[in-house]
Amino acid sequence: MALHLILVVKYRKQLLLGEVAEFMKLKIMDIASRSDFKVEEIEVDKDHIHILLTISPTICVSNYVRRMKQSTTQSLWARYEWLTNQFWRERAFWSDGYFVCSVGNTSAETVRKYIQDQG
Repeated sequence: MALHLILVVKYRKQLLLGEVAEFMKLKIMDIASRSDFKVEEIEVDKDHIHILLTISPTICVSNYVRRMKQSTTQSLWARYEWLTNQFWRERAFWSDGYFVCSVGNTSAETVRKYIQDQG
């Protein structure tokens, strides 16, 4: 099953730029390589990230989203000390929710093109 997932940076801070954006892409691809889902397409904008992923319909999406958000947050905080200036009261990076929808009625190619055009 193909899904379109969007994760948003907490407070919509524009932190997904340059090296951080590339690090985020690599980290999510690394998580996918060790998990039961496949990243078909990924693109980063300044304050959010679009991911086209394929998972089994029997898998709970929230478990994978939680794993992605926790792992990327821990890695970012370990690598970029300047995040303490952005989130001084909490060790956060992502907003509390996420957007996910099935690609069912749309072709995966249409969503892939949309994601590629982001950023």
